[in-house]
Amino acid sequence: MATATHPLLNFAHALSGALDKAAGHEPLFLPAPAKAELLVELHRQEQRLAALRLRVMAVAADVAEETAARDVADWLAHATHDDPAAAHRDLQLAEALDRTWRCLGGAVAAGEVNLAQARVIVRALEALPDDLAPELVAKAEEHLVDLAGQYGPRVLERLGRRILEVVAPDIAEAEEGRKLEDEERRARETTRLDFKRLGDGSTRLMAKLPDAVADRLRTYLDAFTSPRHDNTTGGAGTDGAMIPASRKRGLAFAALLEHLDPAKLPDHGGDATTVVITLSLKQLRSGLGAAGVITSESGDISATEARRLACTAHLIPAVLGSTGEVLDLGRRARLFTPAQHRALRLRDGGCRAEGCTVPVAWTEAHHWDPWSHGGPTNLDNGVLLCNFHHHRAHDHRYQHDRLPNGDHRFTRRT
Repeated sequence: MATATHPLLNFAHALSGALDKAAGHEPLFLPAPAKAELLVELHRQEQRLAALRLRVMAVAADVAEETAARDVADWLAHATHDDPAAAHRDLQLAEALDRTWRCLGGAVAAGEVNLAQARVIVRALEALPDDLAPELVAKAEEHLVDLAGQYGPRVLERLGRRILEVVAPDIAEAEEGRKLEDEERRARETTRLDFKRLGDGSTRLMAKLPDAVADRLRTYLDAFTSPRHDNTTGGAGTDGAMIPASRKRGLAFAALLEHLDPAKLPDHGGDATTVVITLSLKQLRSGLGAAGVITSESGDISATEARRLACTAHLIPAVLGSTGEVLDLGRRARLFTPAQHRALRLRDGGCRAEGCTVPVAWTEAHHWDPWSHGGPTNLDNGVLLCNFHHHRAHDHRYQHDRLPNGDHRFTRRT
C-alpha cells in the first residue's frame, strides 16, 4: 500500500467503486439509441483510461528497480498475469508518446485518438527521414492526428505511408523510391521456401515471398481456379461437395507446374532443370509397381502416376555433339545461350565473386558491360555469379571491379 494518498490513486479507487455500482445494472433493457451512446462513450473512456495507464508506465522505471524486474512491462505482466508481449508493446508506445510525440499523446489522453490509431501514427512518424526538418515532422504529426478523427487504423496506415507527400512533396518521390528499395531488399533477404516430408505421401510447403512474387503466383493460380476452369481444376469434388479455395489453389499449383514448358524455365547451371523418372517399359505400360524419382529429394511414386506424367510430359532426347551452336552472338540476343553457359561453366568453374565458393550449378550469367548499355552477349563480356552476388552486381550501392585473375571484387560505395 502507498504511504500517502495521491489524486491518481484516489481516482483509481473511486473508479473501482463506480464500476461496482455499474455492474449492478442490466444493460439488456436499454433502448437501442441508449446502447449505442453507451458503447461509444465506454470505448472513449476506456481509451482515455488506457492512455493514463501508459502515462504511468512511461515514468515507472523505479517500480521495476525495486523488484529487480527488467522493466515495468515485465513487472506489470507478472503482477497482473497478463501477456508480456502485449505489456512490452504498451511500454514502447508509452515511451514514444511521453518522450517524442507529445501532440499525439495529448490526443490519446483526451480520447480523440485510440491506441490502435496511435500505434499506426507512431510507426508512420518514425519512418520519416532522419534528416527531415523538425517543423515538418511536427506538421506530419498534427496532420495524422487530424486524420485520426476520420479514418480507422487500416486507412490511417496507408495515409501515413504517404505523409511525406503532404508535408514535403519536393523530396517525397525520391524518399519513396529509397523506402521501396529497402523493402524489396529486405523481402529478398527474408524470402524462403521450405519442404517438409510428412511421411504420408504428402509434403508441406512453407514459403515467404516478396509481395510482387506472391501477387504473380496468386494471379497464375487464380487463372487455374477461375469459374470457367472449374470443369478441370476446381469447383465440386467427386462427392459433389464444393472444394475449399485453399485446396483449389493447391491443385492449381500442381497443374501449373505440370503445364510449364521446361525449355522456357531459367537454366539450372545452363541447362533446363529435369526431373528424371525411372521405371521399366513393363511398368509404364501396365501402371503397376513403383517408379523411382531422381531429384534433390529422391523418392518413389506409383507407376500409375508415372504413366500419367508420361502422357503429358515432353520427352527431350539428350543430343551430344550438336552442330551449328553459336557462342558469340554479339548484339543479336540478350540472353546467353545454353552453349555459352557450358563454355562459361568450363571457364569459370563457379561464382567468380572474390572469396565466394558457390558451385557452378547455382550460378547465373552476368554481363560485365551491361547489355542495356551496349555490352555484347559473348564470352569475353560474360561472367558467372551466384544469385547473391548477381544482385550485388546490379545494386547501385556497390561497385565491382574485375581483378587480373578474372574474379570480381565488390566494394560498398561510401
